[in-house]
Amino acid sequence: MSRKKIIFPLLILVSLLSNAYSTSILAQDSTRYLSLNEAITNSLQNNQSVQLAEMDEKIAGARYKQTEAIYLPQIALSYTAMSTNNPLNAFGFKLQQKSISGSDFNPDLLNHPSGTPDFSTKIDVLQPIVNLDIWYQKKAAATQTEMYQLQTTRTREFISFEVQKAYLQLAFSYDLVSVLEEALQTTKAVNKFTSDHFEQGLIQRSDVLNTEVQIKTVETNLSKARSNIKNASDYLSLLMHLPTGIIYSINKNEVTIKGAQKMEIADTRADFLAMQKAIMASDFLIESNKKSYLPRLNAFGSYQLNDSRMLGFGSNAYLAGVQLSWDIFKGNRTKNTIATQTLERNKLNEQLSQQKDQNQLALNKALRDLNDSNFEILQQEKAVEQANEAFRILQNRYQQGLANTTDLLMAATQSSQQKLAKAQAIFNSNITKAYIQFLTTSNTK
Repeated sequence: MSRKKIIFPLLILVSLLSNAYSTSILAQDSTRYLSLNEAITNSLQNNQSVQLAEMDEKIAGARYKQTEAIYLPQIALSYTAMSTNNPLNAFGFKLQQKSISGSDFNPDLLNHPSGTPDFSTKIDVLQPIVNLDIWYQKKAAATQTEMYQLQTTRTREFISFEVQKAYLQLAFSYDLVSVLEEALQTTKAVNKFTSDHFEQGLIQRSDVLNTEVQIKTVETNLSKARSNIKNASDYLSLLMHLPTGIIYSINKNEVTIKGAQKMEIADTRADFLAMQKAIMASDFLIESNKKSYLPRLNAFGSYQLNDSRMLGFGSNAYLAGVQLSWDIFKGNRTKNTIATQTLERNKLNEQLSQQKDQNQLALNKALRDLNDSNFEILQQEKAVEQANEAFRILQNRYQQGLANTTDLLMAATQSSQQKLAKAQAIFNSNITKAYIQFLTTSNTK
């Protein structure tokens, strides 16, 4: 068997981690311990995706507060200075100032007034009474606020799942380093034994060269595996919104993920509830447009002070009333708006149904993957024992001159492959458990 056939399977397994993350490797890195709970807590507090979701929630809350205008009065204060020689306006100014005298009815003065000033202070008040369309808009805004709150909850759940995946990836990287370090020690021991026997003239130089090639291959793969630790650590730092360049050590006891308590998709999952809130908000907006066909009732009033002098308040007057207004026809704009919103609401219903079906499909697959991973773990445990025993037997035969170097190196590679396959199966099982938890979680608030 050629050296390529011995080395190639191990290269394939090592490359499984090389695509996990693509961040750059720093020349010098600090190291500190990181627990899984700490990683999740820091990410939920500092992750930028969570912060953006919370900002959307605050924006929705601010928009909801804007709808308080349907209950509160609108008050405007103005101060106006004017001057005119227009006959009508000049006479009106004097009437507002309550300064009309008999001489003001002189036809010459009425037709040719001099410049007449007026300084007016005015307060306008508008009090909404019955505006059903705006009331439903307020309910839609309140529902949208709840929708964003649920979206924030689901974002937190997703970030928690991402942290678990990154932490498991880091643990797998450490397992890979451990396997390759053991393989390197074994290969170096074979190389030393082979070199000693070559110097004694008992074996050929090609055997020594084979072991040296194997050492370089394992060292290369080990370097890549150590880089994967840095990559996984950088991704955890990104999730926690911390500077990169820190290598995290872990506790192996925290690597195992507990299985989900429920194995079904819950209708109360946060993202499903958020979609339902979006549908409810659409219903309220549709109802708002329907209510816009009804009359609106509003009260209004004003209080005005007029004087011929600046900052003078010589006369006062008020105006108050109630207005009933009714938009009878808007060129079918309201009708078409309702039709559009109804279609959008129906689309949301279909999207919700599709999302539930897709997640159920994903859950079914994840459950099958979990069974496969658990079975593979049992198989690999036996395979590791058998590979180790095969290597031990070949090593004894090699030392007695009954086996060649190629067979021994192939047995060593097989032993490393089975250990790595076992670590991969455990990694897959934990990732699948975390994914099932993410799929089956429910909103208990």
